[in-house]
Amino acid sequence: MKPGKVFLVGAGPGDPGLFTLKGKECMAQAGVIIYDYLAAPPLLALASPEAECIYVGKKGGDHTLSQDAINQLIVDKARTGRTVVRLKGGDPFIFGRGGEEAEVLKENGIPFEVVPGVTAGIAASAYAGIPLTHRKMTATLAFVTGHEDPAKEDSNINWEALSRGIGTIVFYMGVKNLPLITARLLQHGRDPMTPVALIRWGSTTRQQTLTGNLTDIEEKVRMAGLKAPAIIVVGDVVQLRNNLAWFEKERPLLGKRILVTRAREQASDLVHQLTQLGACCIEIPTIRVEKPKDLSAMDAAIDTLDHYDWLIFTSVNGVRHFFHRLFEKGLDVRALHRVKTACIGPVTAERLLDFGIRCDILPQSYRAESVADAFMGVPMKGQNVLLPRAEEARSVLPDALREMGANVDEVTAYVTLPVTDQADALTSILEKGDADFVTFTSSSTVKNFTSLIPANRFEELTRHLKVASIGPITSDTAIKLGFTVDIEAKEFTIPGLVGALCGEFSHT
Repeated sequence: MKPGKVFLVGAGPGDPGLFTLKGKECMAQAGVIIYDYLAAPPLLALASPEAECIYVGKKGGDHTLSQDAINQLIVDKARTGRTVVRLKGGDPFIFGRGGEEAEVLKENGIPFEVVPGVTAGIAASAYAGIPLTHRKMTATLAFVTGHEDPAKEDSNINWEALSRGIGTIVFYMGVKNLPLITARLLQHGRDPMTPVALIRWGSTTRQQTLTGNLTDIEEKVRMAGLKAPAIIVVGDVVQLRNNLAWFEKERPLLGKRILVTRAREQASDLVHQLTQLGACCIEIPTIRVEKPKDLSAMDAAIDTLDHYDWLIFTSVNGVRHFFHRLFEKGLDVRALHRVKTACIGPVTAERLLDFGIRCDILPQSYRAESVADAFMGVPMKGQNVLLPRAEEARSVLPDALREMGANVDEVTAYVTLPVTDQADALTSILEKGDADFVTFTSSSTVKNFTSLIPANRFEELTRHLKVASIGPITSDTAIKLGFTVDIEAKEFTIPGLVGALCGEFSHT
């Protein structure tokens, strides 16, 4: 069989936004993805659902596979005829052993391409506000492995030239050897007051930066308990961080670990907003949204749209599933030419506008009760109302409309089902205390989140977990189930929830 092509792809330093467009293309077409510990997990979402993903990470001396075994695995998978992506943290050819893997592929007659990635030394320094070169400070730069033992007799590092001849030195994988690195630099003539920075998890929401000089940085690292992975920057340019630090200063949620319980297909907006503010999002979807098995009521309503005066949407899901079914039946928005519309919340209204329809009523507050209030000035007696929504939904809105004299048809547009395969992952997170907050965006997320926790350990596992709720109805459900609600959004939307979290941490 003709071997498949192998792409040695640099995953970048950790921020998924720094992944290259070429890398994204390779991920989409890969049949096999062989990835490292430092390759950002969100990048795997770029893979085809049919792709085989194999973890071969190396972490603190714990190697899933030896390098020889990884080389053989790449060769074996390519020989099946599939396209293989070898996804490597940073850049494949900068301390990534990509050169060795390329040599093995060449020896075995397997075609390959190299897709460079943003290397950690450059990205972490930039995110820490440290330009590695500066016209007024240095014109020389060196990347050095810190993994080599500087004390060994056969070191291939020219410490004399490095210490005296290079303005900025970036050490990779050097935290463990920091005492030996500083000793060698001082021994070969580097100024003891030369600034030093250690940047851990550079470019990610877990980034930590510690600065000092060659004489005190070892003690500062010990006191801070800073561990790998980190890069070490040595040189006068480190001083520029005082004025140029940007990433860590403008993110109120930096380093905060937040559980996101929304359905995976809906979580992206919340995750994006929280991540932009520095939060580390842990996705534990507790629900999934699907179309109902029985679509007869929805179909009957769509077949008689001329009968309705009003179409009311209470969620984005309602909009999405209604129009999906409308299109499946061979119709389009022209079928709604005589129907007026109302929405709960600006996001729902925006989704409706995506289909070319501007809603006629948008309440100022985003609750079903507010929609009812918004109709108080509208003659509703004898009006026919279609309400496509979740299978199990509160009766507040239809009851209020009926009291006004409207004829209301409630049809199931979608169903919300529990996700049950996250129980072990959630228990592990709660046991370790790895979450600062959990976000609840609906009553169903609260109920299903609770069902994932062993009942006999609920109090133990949630004792220190703080809760952020999107609104009072969700909060009431959380309280009834035993949670204490620490934050409630004033505006019952995703931006409102994010703003409430920012407000909480801006005072801490």
